[in-house]
Amino acid sequence: MREALLHAPPLKAGARFWVAAVGKAAPAMALGARDALGGTIERTLVISRDAQSLAALAGLTTVDSMLGDHPVPGEGSLAAGRQLLDFVDALPPHAEALFLISGGASSLVEVPREGVTLEDLVSLTRWALAEGIAIGELNARRAALSSIKGGGLATRLRGRPARALFLSDVPRDDPRVIGSGLMGPASEGPDRVERQVLASVDDAVAAVAAAAREYGLRVGTRAPRFAGGAMRLAARFVRRLREGRAQLLVWGGESTVELPANPGEGGRNQHLALAAARLIANDERLLLLAAGTDGTDGVTADAGALVDGATCARLASAELDAAHCLAAADSARALAASGDLVHTGPTGTNVGDLLIGLKLSPVAAQRLLRRHGGPRSRVL
Repeated sequence: MREALLHAPPLKAGARFWVAAVGKAAPAMALGARDALGGTIERTLVISRDAQSLAALAGLTTVDSMLGDHPVPGEGSLAAGRQLLDFVDALPPHAEALFLISGGASSLVEVPREGVTLEDLVSLTRWALAEGIAIGELNARRAALSSIKGGGLATRLRGRPARALFLSDVPRDDPRVIGSGLMGPASEGPDRVERQVLASVDDAVAAVAAAAREYGLRVGTRAPRFAGGAMRLAARFVRRLREGRAQLLVWGGESTVELPANPGEGGRNQHLALAAARLIANDERLLLLAAGTDGTDGVTADAGALVDGATCARLASAELDAAHCLAAADSARALAASGDLVHTGPTGTNVGDLLIGLKLSPVAAQRLLRRHGGPRSRVL
């Protein structure tokens, strides 16, 4: 965010900014804008999902912050939606409007269309989560129920010029889909919003690949972003990892999980990791990480899981069965018992999910660690 604004065209003399940041990455995006624009910012509104990330803004003047609800919208989301409308309506004539949008905005802020209730929004979200609906389709359905999504907020600007910067967590990085189109093209009237996607899961994949190459690993990536059912994705990924030449394989995207009637606890990344653990059981060469770049997975506080060839053996020692836990969508309980959950806390960003596989013999892994002076891993 900071770099994008520092390398933007020079500011007009006397420019003053009003900044609205919405999404899981909103606090970090707002801080980046402040680093670049400094005292030219007159007012900042930040709407995010957790108090921990908002704490970074404590003590800053001209900053108002709010918590919305996620992944299911709630009263906090409605209050945040009203605040965002008030922000737009109060924009003074001299102010440059800057909107910073990241994943999570769909749930965190909402103003329903006339006749649509909060219960309608909650029902749609819970149905989509249970049925494993892809993020693009869910966001399109959300926009249809909203007066500020699907270009509604841009319409509220009434042709006023503005700039919108995005971190994308959706396929094709389309501003019409990011945050359910919270700052997509105006649904009515003129649109003078300049839009730019700053980062996506492709950037995260590239960063992982670059770091792996610094360790001298042969790296494989997959150009199309992954989507679809977590179980099938796990099978495709493990097969590619096992049969390919790459020592490290990294994919990015977002999988889905269809939930049973009474699901347990977990998230799509934990479900995928547990499915993969069955496929790599007893293979001491393989290690697999499935995690959300935002540091959360589903309704859990964990980012995902890191599994290896001994995960299923540890589950058996805990008197749990991977197949049964997958059928019950209870991956969190299983991976907690095997000691494989990954907890990072909120990361300050959100560009989708990463799937990373490592294929090294124990001897090669030890040699790699000695060469680079890294810590010993529990897996090794």
